[in-house]
Amino acid sequence: MINVLIVDDHETVRMGVSAFLSTQDDLVVVGEARNGLEGVEKAFELKPDVIVMDLVMDGMDGIEATRTIKSKWKEARIVVVTSFLDNDKLRPALEAGAVSYVLKTSSAMQIADAIRKTHAGESVLDAKVQGQMISAFTANVPLHNALTKRELEILKLMSLGKTNQQIGDTLYITIKTVKTHVSHILAKLEVEDRTQAVIYALNEKLFTN
Repeated sequence: MINVLIVDDHETVRMGVSAFLSTQDDLVVVGEARNGLEGVEKAFELKPDVIVMDLVMDGMDGIEATRTIKSKWKEARIVVVTSFLDNDKLRPALEAGAVSYVLKTSSAMQIADAIRKTHAGESVLDAKVQGQMISAFTANVPLHNALTKRELEILKLMSLGKTNQQIGDTLYITIKTVKTHVSHILAKLEVEDRTQAVIYALNEKLFTN
């Protein structure tokens, strides 16, 4: 049997989740809390197997409650169930120690399954959450990371003012091949011409050594 604590400031949500979980043979709700502070108190009092945590609550929010619980009880397994997908909630919640992150738009059975998997040691992330994390990660990756070794060589020669013919002679490749590489470089750096590509390289200090 998996003992569950529900922390949510909306009574209807607590009642709805609790009512559904009570229909599951392997899940039992041992407590409910109306805010983060009460959730922390009941977490330490009841020591549930899994804590279902809302994020936006008056007083102590779910992120701070998660952080507080995990700081004193590292084994705590917390499933965030929230309506919020923005990065200022998602990343802090996971950094605070939440194991799983699902949205309230999920079905009751999906939430129940997330509780089971979290209890088993798995991390469950809603598909939209995964997409948001990937977008946030790629947004912080420099564009030039996508360049191949050869493309970087050509960009360096472009930065030195070399023409396509000179680049081809230096690297022993045809002008057609050089033009193809230059086209790929412009696309990957999201610039329109060679000048902008060179400015990008200078701004990023790619070839300072």
